[in-house]
Amino acid sequence: MSVKSRGKVIKSTGSWYQVLLMDTNEVVDARIRGKFRLDGKRLTNPVGVGDIVELEMDEKENTGLITKIENRTNYVVRQSPRQKHHLHLLASNIDQALLIVTVVQPNLKQGFIDRFLLLTEPRDIPVIICFNKSDLYSEDDLLIAKYLCGLYEKIGYGTIVVSAIDGSRIDELRALLNNKTTLISGQSGVGKSTLLNAIEPSLNLRTGDISDYSGKGQHTTTFAELFQLDANTAIIDTPGIKTLSYNNMEVLDVAHNFREFFEVSSNCRFHNCTHRNEPGCAVKAALEDGTISDLRYQNYLTILDEVERQNHWERHRDI
Repeated sequence: MSVKSRGKVIKSTGSWYQVLLMDTNEVVDARIRGKFRLDGKRLTNPVGVGDIVELEMDEKENTGLITKIENRTNYVVRQSPRQKHHLHLLASNIDQALLIVTVVQPNLKQGFIDRFLLLTEPRDIPVIICFNKSDLYSEDDLLIAKYLCGLYEKIGYGTIVVSAIDGSRIDELRALLNNKTTLISGQSGVGKSTLLNAIEPSLNLRTGDISDYSGKGQHTTTFAELFQLDANTAIIDTPGIKTLSYNNMEVLDVAHNFREFFEVSSNCRFHNCTHRNEPGCAVKAALEDGTISDLRYQNYLTILDEVERQNHWERHRDI
């Protein structure tokens, strides 16, 4: 016999999902019925952590069949790292994202910050950029962190410099998470799991070291999972990201989602200005007078080239 129920997805493990039932607070395993798509795009995981779903429960087996996904307030997707023509749903129905980076061990790839912001900006999701491992920073490293904090705060993102090891500003970081559901993300090796354990020791997440062989971080989180820290506070831990590419953006999507570029672009001579070589470009003028960061602009150009190349290849691969 089957009965209808409603719940929140708290873990995605591929073909199976863990769902917290709203009427009983019980966690059950569930699978999906049929195919779900997102804005017409194919997804490697059509149901995401944070989704509110309707299920048909098999009382005998105590498992569920997801039959419907309720409307999402927002979501974060990335290009699937394994199937480049698909999207991967990181999470949905979140209040903010916490991007964890570090200046050293592994060395900072600043372009990754701007790449990640392209995932959240289209959905107007607030982001806090957290510089972890401050206990390892030299004076020069601290200056880099301070400079980048100023750069991103100026355009409206939150920033904080912390250490999971010596506990520096951990209480402040925990306060930023209070009463919100926060997506936690970062490149492999930035100390994400260690930092989350410092915020909430009861999580006891598995941690890993930087690989001695490659100098890169090793994955310690395999699947996205929601953890309830208190009645009104939750985090969604996601696997470490190695690279970010885009199969769901056009050139103007990139231009519109560099927020300070978009703010001044209404003054560009051409409405479809890509802010490269067009005359009368307000973004280039702001770049020249120092209002817009050259660092962000160079990252923008790199991403723009990638998107153009990928879109060109997509349009011609079937010819």
